[in-house]
Amino acid sequence: MGLRFASLGSGSKGNGTLVASGDHCLLVDCGFTIKETERRMARLGMSPADLTAILVTHEHSDHLSGVAPLARRYSLPVYLTPGTLRARDIGKLPQIHLIEGHQPFTVADILVTPVAVPHDAREAAQFVFRSCGSSLGLLTDLGTVTPHVEAHFGDCDALVLEANHDPQMLAQGPYPPSLKRRVGGAYGHLSNQQAAGFLQRVGYEHLQHLVVAHISEKNNTLELARVAMAEMVESVENCIFACQKEGFDWLTVEARG
Repeated sequence: MGLRFASLGSGSKGNGTLVASGDHCLLVDCGFTIKETERRMARLGMSPADLTAILVTHEHSDHLSGVAPLARRYSLPVYLTPGTLRARDIGKLPQIHLIEGHQPFTVADILVTPVAVPHDAREAAQFVFRSCGSSLGLLTDLGTVTPHVEAHFGDCDALVLEANHDPQMLAQGPYPPSLKRRVGGAYGHLSNQQAAGFLQRVGYEHLQHLVVAHISEKNNTLELARVAMAEMVESVENCIFACQKEGFDWLTVEARG
């Protein structure tokens, strides 16, 4: 049995991704209240009491707001970069494990590789997980796909990839000019076209699962994302689109070979 993964929700109103191997389960980010996290985990047959640890990508509220309350309630260790820890006062945590220099580390039997990404946060990291011969990449909340990112995420067996906005919708949408520049800038979020370009460069035919995630409810539509990713949707074994309300259900990544 390889890695399994599922989503509590994906978008600007709250994020949380479960990554499991054997009897261990990690929660990557938590942008929900304790009650809402419990409800969303129950839908996936889980409870916060089943968690081994919480990992944090960066300090924005839709990823961090529920981390400290959940960690305190369930006595969970939290892994995050020093920059993320210093970026906001989140109060006392039961256990803190600092991700130093984006070096790989192990939680239970899951090898975690943090990858630095360009985002408007203090020390943002996205993650590649490996266990039992399978690998999963979580890649959202970045404004530019760098060679460093491509080197780490180009060979994953499964990938959760941001396609946040359509540039024309963003330009014509309700956001103030400063927020439009932030979202569409080099330290903002990936557009549909940037996500598709990344996959074309690194290849996608080997992917068992492609999850298109962090789709903006104001600056994108599922149809526009599907059109931009049409080549991948047709070629990848299983391509789905994550939503804010329900995320997506459990997917299993089989070991190679």
